Amino acid sequence: MTTGRRSSITMRITLFTGVVAALMSALLAVTVMIAFHRYATGSLIEEVTAAGGRVASEVEHRRLEMPLAQHRDRNIQVVDPRGTIVAATPQLQGKPVMAQFNSDSRNIATSAVCGGVFPAGECDIVVAQSAHRDGQDWTIYSASPTIPPYVDPWLATTVGGAALVLAVAITYLGRRIVAASLHPVSDIRAELDRINETCPERRVPFPPSQDEIHDLADSVNRTLSRLQAAMTQQRQFTSDASHELRSPIAAIRAEIEDALQAPEDTNLPLVCTTVLASLDRLESIVDDLLTIAKLDDGRPGGKEPIDLAGLVTEECERRPRPDKRFEYTLEPGVVVIGDRARLTRLLANLIDNAERHAASTVSFHVWHAASSRRDVHRFPNGIARLEVIDNGPGIDPDKRELVFQRFARLDTARDRTAGGTGLGLPIARQIAEAHRGSLQIEDHPSGTRVVLCLPAAGPN
Repeated sequence: MTTGRRSSITMRITLFTGVVAALMSALLAVTVMIAFHRYATGSLIEEVTAAGGRVASEVEHRRLEMPLAQHRDRNIQVVDPRGTIVAATPQLQGKPVMAQFNSDSRNIATSAVCGGVFPAGECDIVVAQSAHRDGQDWTIYSASPTIPPYVDPWLATTVGGAALVLAVAITYLGRRIVAASLHPVSDIRAELDRINETCPERRVPFPPSQDEIHDLADSVNRTLSRLQAAMTQQRQFTSDASHELRSPIAAIRAEIEDALQAPEDTNLPLVCTTVLASLDRLESIVDDLLTIAKLDDGRPGGKEPIDLAGLVTEECERRPRPDKRFEYTLEPGVVVIGDRARLTRLLANLIDNAERHAASTVSFHVWHAASSRRDVHRFPNGIARLEVIDNGPGIDPDKRELVFQRFARLDTARDRTAGGTGLGLPIARQIAEAHRGSLQIEDHPSGTRVVLCLPAAGPN
């Protein structure tokens, strides 16, 4: 089917080229023939006029010589002032005057005459000239058959053959050009057919020409690179998720197997507490995975005005009594437009991360910042800025981006009881980017400062 479609495109373009070439060649041939016909007709009129002029000169000098015409296709009549034919070529002997128009003493009259003294179906060019003799005007008519539209059979054949050859050559060249242009597309398609999940690193070939097909190949290769990166990320994510899920499941299995082997020595409340802790961790991982799946799906969230300071206050008050001290510097009236549930989840993840690593204090700062000249298009109404700062051990600058990778935990957070699932900050950044904002870790004298920037809402 693919080959048929490719041939169909070639044939359609070839057919179009052939039709256009035939029409243009025919138009060119007709134009050339018209030009030749006009030139030949003009030359014939000049010859007929010259033949009549010679006879007119003889009439004026009273020495009319025979034969009147030197060419067998020329016909001449000499008419006196009374309208009587004084002399005529042999073909017109005994016939009436060939035309009914006269010329004045200054002008030469020319017209095409069909029938009459001429054979049926034949048209002749007739030229009427005046000759002055004895103070009177004599009329000399000279005639010759008109030039046919094809001028000459050999000329018509030559021009028609050249037009046909030109049309065929253009059609052939058009087909060659189309075939050569589509050949790289065939190579791209064949290479795409060979690319699958077992060899995602393959790329389509680039044509030698720098044209649209080259741009197509470049776009395809960039798309394949993104797909390969997505496949690699998906494989890594699946592997990390499997590893994270295996740990609590293994812990639950170990506790239950120990309880079954020695039921009389089993402390049931302790076993249940341990299993519930593993189940809590398992539930947290599954919940984070579902959140990531929804975010990766790209479904748009809600759009409602949200007071950022109020959101921070609500989330902190909703939590059980924290074991760390919370400090606030909240500017009122900093409003953003977004999905409340997702922004609540973002804030909860930031608070969880800060509480987990803070030594004693977590600080929250909310204020409205002006946009820089570089960010004015991204944040036209200014920046709603939220900072969450903990006084923990901090993060080295070269590892700050690592914490935003899924299932990534730094060495100081490898303990699974304190390190979380490794999905909190990646989910938070993904939510921030979905709201056209950013989430990053910036310098701070002590501890870690996580900065959230969102587009501020415009005035109502």
